[in-house]
Order: sequence, then C-alpha cells, then structure tokens
Amino acid sequence: MAKTVVAVFSNEQVAKEAVEDLRRAGFDKEISILARDKGKEGGEGQEGGLNMGVDAGGIGDGVATGGVLGGLAGLAAGAGALFIPGIGPLIAAGPIAGMLSGAATGGVAGGLIDWGIPEAEGREYENDVRQGKILVSVRCDDKKADQANRILKDHGAERLRIH
Repeated sequence: MAKTVVAVFSNEQVAKEAVEDLRRAGFDKEISILARDKGKEGGEGQEGGLNMGVDAGGIGDGVATGGVLGGLAGLAAGAGALFIPGIGPLIAAGPIAGMLSGAATGGVAGGLIDWGIPEAEGREYENDVRQGKILVSVRCDDKKADQANRILKDHGAERLRIH
C-alpha cells in the first residue's frame, strides 16, 4: 500500500539538504516539492522564502531559472509553475505538480486528498505554503516510507507525518 510522507520546512537550504539526502537514499521520482513562487510576486515575501522564477513553459520538462529552484526543485522531476486561487503562484516539482495542475479549484488541500491526506490536514499544509514554507513529500511503499520519514526527521522538519 502506498504511503505519503509529508514534511514542512521554513528554511530552503535545509529543505534542499533533505531532498539531496532522499535522493542519495534511492528516492527519485517519488519526491515532490511545493513552495510559493515569490519571484512572481513582485519581490514580496518573507525571510527564508523561495525567490525564484520559472520558464514560461510551465509544468513540463523541469527547465527553470532562479536561485533555489535550480537547486531544490531541480532535484525533483517536472518542475513548473502553477497558480492556485487564494494562494497565488506556486512552484511544484515531482508527482505533486501533475496532481495539483488539475486541482486548482480545490486548492492544495483538495489535491492532497488523493494521497490519503485528510482535508483538514491538507488545509494546514496549504496554509504553510501560503506563509512561504516549503512542502516536501515522498509517495512510496510502507518500508520506504519509514526510511523517508527518518531522513526528513533528521533534517528537522517542522511538521512531519506519514499518511
């Protein structure tokens, strides 16, 4: 049975290190990253938020520009830009990008329901992203979920849960 491990980070460098460790442990296409695209907000943003831009092509080949996107979202497949009403421009990479591209009306929380995440918790993750935090998730089998959980925990994820 597939599980989803979800972690929230405030610090982009820590999130990047966590994703790099996941990749070293053999995770690849299972990794998803979701963050506000502060580069599309005219310079608005909080300390520690992502400041990046995306190629005008949107979700697709993962070609992206900008500081952290190249280093963080570039570690996951299919990086691209999304716009979710009520949240604004987002950067999504990995399986979450395709899932959310069709869920714009339900927002992040609505898209996460398909991964077994209760709507109330999905709303909390959505609020975290709205506040400039970075969501890192790994969708995998039970055995690998425990390993992903340990890696993310070792990097001090603010909120970490297996669904």
